[in-house]
Amino acid sequence: MSIPLHSGEPHTAGIAGRLNWLRAGVLGANDGIISVAAIVVGVAGATNQIAPIFTAGSAALVGGAISMALGEYVSVSSQSDSEKALIAKETRELEEMPEEELAELASIYQSRGLSPETARRVAQELTAHDALAAHLSAELNIDREDLISPWQAAFASAVAFTVGGVIPFAAILLPPDIRILATFLLVLITLALTGALGARLGGSPVLRPTLRVVVGGALALLATFGIGTLLGTGIS
Repeated sequence: MSIPLHSGEPHTAGIAGRLNWLRAGVLGANDGIISVAAIVVGVAGATNQIAPIFTAGSAALVGGAISMALGEYVSVSSQSDSEKALIAKETRELEEMPEEELAELASIYQSRGLSPETARRVAQELTAHDALAAHLSAELNIDREDLISPWQAAFASAVAFTVGGVIPFAAILLPPDIRILATFLLVLITLALTGALGARLGGSPVLRPTLRVVVGGALALLATFGIGTLLGTGIS
């Protein structure tokens, strides 16, 4: 008899991983929005000339995307190398001492509340089905079919940053009399939307996380605009 699944819970294989990717994408987009917006607003505070604003925005967009991609690649590569080493170690132990590994698996389930007899039976049935998968899941919380690719992570991070960064970059290229206000408004509205989306994906209340990201973004814009205005006045 099949058991109905509760809606909203990640029972399906890969759902939790995809939600994590979505949350990471939202965070990457937020980084792009705030980073690029802070730079172009700061330069726009110093000068109305479009050339330096465009140059700074382009550099922020490209440099930020590459930096995000490199950081994600290095981080995920380290995680992936560690997971592969653990998988190889577990595979070797199952080949060399299967009985000890079976006893270890049974003890894990016993520590989670099963009786010794039930724990032993569960361990035996899981071992018969897929011993390596059972040990990786119970001991290490690893799914060897769902290992993160460093290249995919780097690409996703770069794309998310770029998508977010394009928004303030496009707004700051508007005519001088509206570009600052338009960039502020567009950035804060976008941050509110991404903040709310990130909160929904994380299953948390929407208001507080949204306010945090909007207030943080507003402070960043005000700070860089103020610095750009002061430096622009001093230089002129």
